Amino acid sequence: MKKRKKVGFWQNVWRYKALILMALPGFVWFIFFFYIPVFANVVAFKDFHISPNGFIDSLMTSKWVGFDNFKFLFASKDAWLITRNTIAYNVVFLAFNLFFAIAFAIIMSELRNKKLVKVYHTMSLLPYFLSWVVIGYFVYAFLSPDKGIFNLWLTNNGKNPINWYTDPTWWPLIFVVMNVWKSLGYNSIIYYASVMGIDPTYYEAAMVDGASKWQQIKNVTIPQIVPMMMVLLILNIGGIFRADFGMFYNLPRNNGALYQVTSVLDTYIYNGLTATGDIGMSSAASLYQSVVGAILLLGTNFVVRRIEPDSALF
Repeated sequence: MKKRKKVGFWQNVWRYKALILMALPGFVWFIFFFYIPVFANVVAFKDFHISPNGFIDSLMTSKWVGFDNFKFLFASKDAWLITRNTIAYNVVFLAFNLFFAIAFAIIMSELRNKKLVKVYHTMSLLPYFLSWVVIGYFVYAFLSPDKGIFNLWLTNNGKNPINWYTDPTWWPLIFVVMNVWKSLGYNSIIYYASVMGIDPTYYEAAMVDGASKWQQIKNVTIPQIVPMMMVLLILNIGGIFRADFGMFYNLPRNNGALYQVTSVLDTYIYNGLTATGDIGMSSAASLYQSVVGAILLLGTNFVVRRIEPDSALF
């Protein structure tokens, strides 16, 4: 048997140069915007003040305060509120997005008119590419206290108008609806691809056994996409401490009257930085987000690996 010749590193680089060039922009982007900034997390442990001589000088001359910034964050009366809101909203978003994305993907897979499928997918994807700033103005057109569509409808039907931007009652529901509406098309793409990749012989065997359409979905479709669900669930749980800043800031228009139901970690960091200029405390809150997110990601992956090893990330 002829011995295979060993291929050197640079030979492999030259062989796969096209693929490497395609991956290079993303690799450089990760290095500059993810890995290098990690070293700046030391700001969270300093009483950071900006120096006219640049960031490095500011970093070197700022006083080391240890965990004082974290103590200030957790000692504030808002710590529990922003943590509760961030986790609660993300858990609800995760559950609703998972359900509606899978349901929409299965419905699309059952349509036989492929032109209609393309139209529906395009329509569902359009909101994803809209900025929350733009969506915020759309929402305001519906919820404006004096000229909003909802209040005009309420007035015309003999009911009292609602001051949406001072009444926090409806905002949890508004956030859930808008989040699902905006992300439905994007979230359903991967599930749609997974459903379409299922071997048709499974459905044929189920039909021979007399299974109804609902039984086919329950006993064939859902079990086949469970591994993909697990992977996406692990990744989403890793980001459960990161709220969508654009939505929570632009939809309620950063209104103080709604603070109890609209304040999350991301808006708290932004408002704290703009109001007080305390970079150290804002960095501490951001680092707190990242560390807890990493712990949740690793913990969830560990649990999934113990239950279903093939569905774990690593």
